[in-house]
Amino acid sequence: MRVLLVEDEQSAAKMLAKGLREESYAVDIAGDGETALYQAHLNDYDLIILDVMLPGQDGFEVCRELRANGVAVPILMLTARDAVEDRVEGLNTGADDYLVKPFDFEELLARVRALLRRVPALLPEVITVADLAINTRAQQVSRAGKRVELTTKEYALLEYLARHANEVVSRADIAEHVWDERYDPFSKVIEVFIQRLRRKLDDDRPVKLIRTRRGAGYILSTGDMDDDV
Repeated sequence: MRVLLVEDEQSAAKMLAKGLREESYAVDIAGDGETALYQAHLNDYDLIILDVMLPGQDGFEVCRELRANGVAVPILMLTARDAVEDRVEGLNTGADDYLVKPFDFEELLARVRALLRRVPALLPEVITVADLAINTRAQQVSRAGKRVELTTKEYALLEYLARHANEVVSRADIAEHVWDERYDPFSKVIEVFIQRLRRKLDDDRPVKLIRTRRGAGYILSTGDMDDDV
């Protein structure tokens, strides 16, 4: 899942981004409202974490403009203001949740996971595809009851495929949601990670879960598909 973190304090932004990346999220950082609006227009984010106190346009103005422009991505607002009227204003401008500073990082993660489960429909904490089980809270994966050890990026790719199970997911879709702005579109990194997942999930198993639709993308599915490789 790809997150836009809007935070003008560099040390706080680096710390939060590091923690989120360690939890398998791809993170882009914007230091002000104008940059945030530009990046939200340019990229398809799964979540925006938006600080209220920003130079220039504050978080309330940014949130209001995002919603006015039709951006429906979940927004988690962060602020040191804990007055009821400030929380109400944040929610009224279009934010989906509101977290007061200082906060525990585990609470931030819990709120991020809760928001991501709501879109596009309420998702269970454990996603199952055939005998594959993905615990999105613990970030643990098993197949036929046997634990599968994945790296952070392997897990992020698998969870994205699982959230779109039985759908064709293009290479561009994966780059947009699993990698951040540093992704090189001319690299073969997606193909490399798909092959890693296949080795860990599908090798020596009669039912292959990760399929390739030639010229279109990848599918996490148990259905028969004649054009898969």
